[in-house]
Amino acid sequence: MRELTHTEAIDLVGRFEAAEELPEQMRSDVRLLGSLLGRVLRESGSPGLYEDVERLRTATIHAYTDETPEAFARAAAIADGFTVERADEVARAFTAYFHLVNLAEEHQRVRALRERDGRPGRSATDSIAGAYAQLSSEVGEEAALTRLQSLRFHPVFTAHPTEARRRAVSSSIRRLAEFIDERDAAIRDGADSARIEPKMIEEIDTLWRTAPLRAEKPSPTDEVRAVMAIFDETLYTAVPDVYRRIDEAIQGADAGSRPPIVRPFVRVGSWVGGDRDGNPFVTAKVTRKAAGIASEHVLLGLERTAQRIGRGLTLDATTTPPSDALLALWRRLRAADEDAATEIAKRSPNEPHRRILLVVARKIAATRTRDADLAYRDPEHLLADLRTVQESLVAAGAPRQAYGQLQHMIWQVETYGFHLAELEVRQHSAVHRAVLAELEGGGSRSEQTEEVLEVFRAIAFVQERFGPRAAGRYIVSFTQSAADLANVHKLARHAMGDGATLPVLDVIPLFETFADLQAAPAILAEVVHHPEFEARLDATDRRLEVMLGYSDSSKDVGPVAANLALYEAQAKIAAWADESRIELTLFHGRGGALGRGGGPANSAILAQPPHSVDGRFKLTEQGEVIFARYGDPAIAMRHIDQVAAAVLMASAPSNEDRNRDAAERYADVAAAMDEASRARFFELVKAPGFAPWFATVTPMEELGNLALGSRPARRGLSVESLEDLRAIPWVFAWTQARINLAGWFGLGTALEAVGDEHRLRQAYADWPLFRTLVDNVAMSLAKADARIARRYLDLGDRDDLAELVMGEMLLTRSWVIRVTAGKELLDNKPVLQRAVKMRSPYVDALSLLQLRALRSLRSGDEATPSDPEQERLLLLSVSGVAAGLQNTG
Repeated sequence: MRELTHTEAIDLVGRFEAAEELPEQMRSDVRLLGSLLGRVLRESGSPGLYEDVERLRTATIHAYTDETPEAFARAAAIADGFTVERADEVARAFTAYFHLVNLAEEHQRVRALRERDGRPGRSATDSIAGAYAQLSSEVGEEAALTRLQSLRFHPVFTAHPTEARRRAVSSSIRRLAEFIDERDAAIRDGADSARIEPKMIEEIDTLWRTAPLRAEKPSPTDEVRAVMAIFDETLYTAVPDVYRRIDEAIQGADAGSRPPIVRPFVRVGSWVGGDRDGNPFVTAKVTRKAAGIASEHVLLGLERTAQRIGRGLTLDATTTPPSDALLALWRRLRAADEDAATEIAKRSPNEPHRRILLVVARKIAATRTRDADLAYRDPEHLLADLRTVQESLVAAGAPRQAYGQLQHMIWQVETYGFHLAELEVRQHSAVHRAVLAELEGGGSRSEQTEEVLEVFRAIAFVQERFGPRAAGRYIVSFTQSAADLANVHKLARHAMGDGATLPVLDVIPLFETFADLQAAPAILAEVVHHPEFEARLDATDRRLEVMLGYSDSSKDVGPVAANLALYEAQAKIAAWADESRIELTLFHGRGGALGRGGGPANSAILAQPPHSVDGRFKLTEQGEVIFARYGDPAIAMRHIDQVAAAVLMASAPSNEDRNRDAAERYADVAAAMDEASRARFFELVKAPGFAPWFATVTPMEELGNLALGSRPARRGLSVESLEDLRAIPWVFAWTQARINLAGWFGLGTALEAVGDEHRLRQAYADWPLFRTLVDNVAMSLAKADARIARRYLDLGDRDDLAELVMGEMLLTRSWVIRVTAGKELLDNKPVLQRAVKMRSPYVDALSLLQLRALRSLRSGDEATPSDPEQERLLLLSVSGVAAGLQNTG
């Protein structure tokens, strides 16, 4: 196993980087960031670190491009030959590199978005403006406008533990992003861009010196504050900016001087601090605190916005006379806060609109500090004041001031209220049954029972303090009967006592397993006749929400059968809702990884059954996906625009007809795929000893030691039972082992069972559900690696199971390439293919370091103390692989 000479190594790396075909600006960023990291490793790493990193980098690139066993063995030998201290540093170096490459890639996306926005006349259907134009051509402008104005996109942020990087690392990367922006501006202006580099290298040095692993698991409150950072830095301003851009695209030059066509269609939800299913650290006290933190953030934002707009609204009464309603409002505000009003009037002589906004800012501050004499009772009263100002401006001939920044603030209040995110509670149906049995048994109340009852009191408290939208959705995990849903109302009555006002509750079933998905329509048909459900339907114009779990169904029957079952369940639920005159919203419990419903949301929306979207789409956003989609304002705006466009287009006759026709035409293909894939999946997971074997050949057990999130990895039982293993570590562990089994296993057998390559290619062209499934599997397989997968499987002693996995991987890869008419995976998605190829050799390096740590940890017996250095190396590699693969959970 001859090591490459220095000249050969330079040539190899150069050829590999050239083959990546990166956009020139991105190539420049990657080279600069990589060279600056190299300088940091030389200056701040231990002697010889940079050289060792380069040795392993060159070896893994050689192994990736050469594909011979000898080249791979040499790379593995280098990784195995490091001392554990050096391996630790090398793992940190590769992880830092991934953070920098991810940053460069994200920045290139922002550049591309800015260039796209600068081009006139763009109206592709993956933007709302384009989708609206297409829909208008199909259903007429009046009907399209009605659908646009009833549009709803509802992302729900969750704290599932797949975001492996610390907030300190994220903050460092954000600062680096600002420096790249600064450098771009200097280059555009012909200034000296080299002066930015010292700032960049200082920040990269900070990133290198920052501990990559959390010392302790974050508390639920820590997780709440992490999500608040996304709101503060992005969503508060990005969402009204989206509304503005859509209005400009539709109204053209008149936008900003006329009432907006767009109504606020984004609603933000949160499970952070509310989801207690399997998480004993989320208590009623935490739920109250989470609501308080969110309200503090949005009220502070609105206070500052009112101040900023007020200071700039220096319109003199002679040029812009106030309306009678505005003068009456001023009299009311002055009477409530006379001293402040007098002072503001002195500073704003003859500027009636300005002084109103400045007093409004004081009232918002009083709302935040709980000053009852001055506080707004609710967001509706604030909106009434803002609209009085807006109408006065319009009447005075100042429509641009009325529909400019003031309209942005109105949109913000309409979107976020005084609560920011609609906090949702989730609990397992079995917990409810146990608590009710105890309450009805008449004995003393356990700690669990008291806590469950206290949650309902917390919901009532949050609704009373922050408004009914602040909380009220109650999700029942593992809903298996109508009684499971009715139990929530029983518990609420127990909690609040006789005669007390009950909190307003929308009880949402979560159907997760294959059997539960099939039973869903019958359960819903029964529960809507329960008195509490009937009353709530009457109060909400017959609106009902139903949640579908992607994770457990995939773990239950495999990814292929789960996707088909989810489609069928949605179709049946939608048909039932239509017959029952119910306005249905399906809530999709998608994760970031392919085995948990991951992949592009917009293509998945367009593949949904007819009438299952109808202008409303709700989904979970979790882990690293939150920061990837919402961490940068430009990317967040693009994501919201794309998803909302898909929601609008999903109910277009052309799209619904296509999905309906394809489902009928390929029903036999679906049936064959379902049967064959499920049988193949059961052959694996129902094999004797599968569960402990899975724990042996992946770092599943060790993932529980990584301080990713507050929730435990299991529901309390051992790995002997897959049923009680959470879907997140199930998927995460397969991903870390570079097998990605949860995202693709069984598709190869399913396609082989159909056998007709021509028909499958036709299905790929005509059937959106099938195309989305195949595309997601292609991405999952592209991020897997057969050579590394084999080494993980060798950790176990079950050759039969290992061969089953590897055989299915090769079969699936072969069929996916044939169905997509390519020569290799992702040939039809060159940008994604490039991104995967660019990262793969570097992920390989971390995988080899993870393997050596796993082998060391597994080599001892139960009497041998664990090696903390090897455990640290393993966890470092887990963090690095997650950064490299990106969609991990």
